[in-house]
Amino acid sequence: MDKLQAIRGVAFDLDGTLVDSAPGLAYALDSALYALELPQAGEPRVITWIGNGADVLVQRALKWAREEKAAQRIAAGKPALDAMDIPEEEQARMLRKLFDRYYGEVVEESSFLFPDVEQTLHALHDNGMPMALVTNKPTPFVAPLLEALGIAKFFTVIIGGDDVTNKKPHPEPLLMVLEKLGLAAPELLFVGDSRNDILAAQAAGCCSVGLTYGYNYGEAIALSKPDIIFDHFRDLLPALGLPHSDNQELKNE
Repeated sequence: MDKLQAIRGVAFDLDGTLVDSAPGLAYALDSALYALELPQAGEPRVITWIGNGADVLVQRALKWAREEKAAQRIAAGKPALDAMDIPEEEQARMLRKLFDRYYGEVVEESSFLFPDVEQTLHALHDNGMPMALVTNKPTPFVAPLLEALGIAKFFTVIIGGDDVTNKKPHPEPLLMVLEKLGLAAPELLFVGDSRNDILAAQAAGCCSVGLTYGYNYGEAIALSKPDIIFDHFRDLLPALGLPHSDNQELKNE
């Protein structure tokens, strides 16, 4: 924990770290797949695709759905490809457009804060800790979601997937945070749930916390070698020299 002595600001990932967004993402993706007459993936599978932004999420879904449909056709004694199928490139464009539409309809009502997130952010804010949000989620969805969840007020800097040329795991978003907060790399702690978050922190020269409860493509966060691993979001407070609040302790008894 010695590295945390130098921390003067904290940046957070969004999906899988602060917010359980899997239900809404899975609904939107499955609705888009259904509209294109492709197999639906289901939430457990979609969770393993989350973390690289909407474009990659849609690409992974389309690759799986086309392979699944081909397997179903072969099992039924039909050719793997249907001559009437839409070309893959056009399917990708249509799927992304449909995904955005369906997700926009449910993003706020189908996203939920993980336990102790609001209380912990509140405690950090009350103690004067500058905070930033860094997500690969498309920028238009970010601000409305943060407002709906009541946590937008805690962040000095908010960076969405469309605000940078290179998304995580590239260090560009964190380098932008450092510039905006006026911090050196060792003074920023980045908290995330996936290897992309840890790789981004390492590339930017920042200390990282890996959370065990997130999505992370179905693999243990320890494999990404974050500086610190926490099972609970509230563990950030004592690590940064702040006590758990009474409300947090009661909430988790």
